[in-house]
Amino acid sequence: MDRADLADHYRNYIACLNRQDWPALGRFVHDDVVHNGRPLGLAGYRAMLEQDFREIPDLRFNIALLVSEPPRIAARLQFDCAPVGTFLGLPVNGRRVSFCENVFYEFGDDKIRQVWSVIDKAAIEAQL
Repeated sequence: MDRADLADHYRNYIACLNRQDWPALGRFVHDDVVHNGRPLGLAGYRAMLEQDFREIPDLRFNIALLVSEPPRIAARLQFDCAPVGTFLGLPVNGRRVSFCENVFYEFGDDKIRQVWSVIDKAAIEAQL
């Protein structure tokens, strides 16, 4: 995929997450995906995302910045949500918080194979 195609593919992946269209996740995520050094596989990655939506019922992924440099994507994702309980070890308990995630993806076979993610926990702490 060229830069534009990879960026469009990534936007479709984010739309899939926001729809919680779990059966379609395999169109975007490789069977052997690794997240922050942990080999999760597609089933584990899906379970992680489903857990995120259980803990944050109003979760919505918003792309603030996107850089496409095949086979990699770099993105800054923005969130404005209300986690129901403890989130990242913080007692959010339904309060609305805004924060960003900086994430890098590496694609193989047109699917996400590696994910490196860092969430701005300090921004959440400052709001509590």
